Amino acid sequence: MDTGAPPALFDRAHRLTTAGLLMLVTFVAFEAMAVATAMPTAVAELDGLAWYAWPFSAFLVASVVGMVLGGDLGDRRGSRVALLTGVAVFAAGLLAAGVSGHMAVFVAARALQGVGGGVIAVSLYVVAGQAFAPGLRPRLFGAFAAAWVLPALVGPVVAGLLTTHLTWRLVFLGLLPLILLGLGLVLPAVRVLPRPAGAAAPASARRWWALLAGVGISALQYAGQRLDLLAAGIAVAGLLALVAGLRPLLPPGTAVARPGLPAVVAGRGLLAGAFFGMDALLPLALTELHGYSATAAGIPLTAGALGWATASQLQGRNPHWSRVRLLRLGFGVLTAGLLATAAIAVPGVGGWPAYASWAVAGLGMGLGMPSLSVLLLERSSDATRGEDSAAFQIADVTGAAACIGVVGVLVAAAAAGTLSLPAAVLAGVVLLSAVAVAGAVLAPRADGPPAATAGPAVPATTLSAS
Repeated sequence: MDTGAPPALFDRAHRLTTAGLLMLVTFVAFEAMAVATAMPTAVAELDGLAWYAWPFSAFLVASVVGMVLGGDLGDRRGSRVALLTGVAVFAAGLLAAGVSGHMAVFVAARALQGVGGGVIAVSLYVVAGQAFAPGLRPRLFGAFAAAWVLPALVGPVVAGLLTTHLTWRLVFLGLLPLILLGLGLVLPAVRVLPRPAGAAAPASARRWWALLAGVGISALQYAGQRLDLLAAGIAVAGLLALVAGLRPLLPPGTAVARPGLPAVVAGRGLLAGAFFGMDALLPLALTELHGYSATAAGIPLTAGALGWATASQLQGRNPHWSRVRLLRLGFGVLTAGLLATAAIAVPGVGGWPAYASWAVAGLGMGLGMPSLSVLLLERSSDATRGEDSAAFQIADVTGAAACIGVVGVLVAAAAAGTLSLPAAVLAGVVLLSAVAVAGAVLAPRADGPPAATAGPAVPATTLSAS
């Protein structure tokens, strides 16, 4: 019976879907927070410090392929099958990483996790656009950020304790039971969503374009780590492959941030690149420059996640605020956090500024990321939501992988003695801050008309609990 009450995330119509989506986000958050903390110890034990960025980049590059596969699978078989596939592949990657005895195997395992994670990421956005009306979406994305709070509080600490007192391998293997729990909760939620009817067969060429883009990113990173004459040729080939691979996968005009949907997609890449580039470097900088334990080095990541969740909740409670203005403010706050983090590389200062500066950076992400998600769904029609969501996620991982790759080049140069590690950290801060400033300048272009053919969310009765 219709009570006339306004829709809410946990009303009868939405509670199963909301609970399932939040569980998946929590599961992914545990992986992200824990793995980043354990990575310095893992690569050191596997004698792979010069290749420090590769486990991060392998995950992100493979995610591009996973996102295309996930979009195609979801269009043909529905979200339930896509999520099952994504979680299964992700679990296989965790298992392989936990038992790996060589850096190459470890990197390959992270790539397998990336494929599974890419499938999951696209499915989340498709379900969000399908099952939730526009007025609920700011709250939903705020809830997504809140789902990071528990992993942010306990993930780095647990990972640090396991790494310090037992083994870093448990950080990967210990997540396997959480996969079963998350999958068990989310499948009933997506089972009631309608399956696609009469969807055209996806173009198989998209998968090859995604693979080409991933190869391009990898080639650029490898060229940067060679630091010799041959590197120039590899870099040119990688850049050409990256551009050729991304063009069919992103909306036309994304490279120049054309107003509307292209600027929204481009903004996602810039925001993710600026933040996650430093997020990958920060634990290494604290352990190598200041002798922090794995546990202590992970605490700034917790502060960043808490800042992210706090700002995201704030924007979710004010759905009438301009998303474009919030996006620009988010880029500005992120820039301030990045610049303040440079203090950890100043002799005699210590690593303590990271505890506050990364919380500030998290506030910027909490304002910017949900705003971009809302803008994406506003500018996507029912017919293009899956494709647009995939492009959105591809821009995210491409931007993050590119910036982490640059950070990896700087770390490799420090490992080779070309420059000191403090100089590498400062150079990374400058470059990533420039990316954030560019995002702030381009943010107003995200404004534009909503999709002309956008339809309403799936009727609430189809999601009701029996």
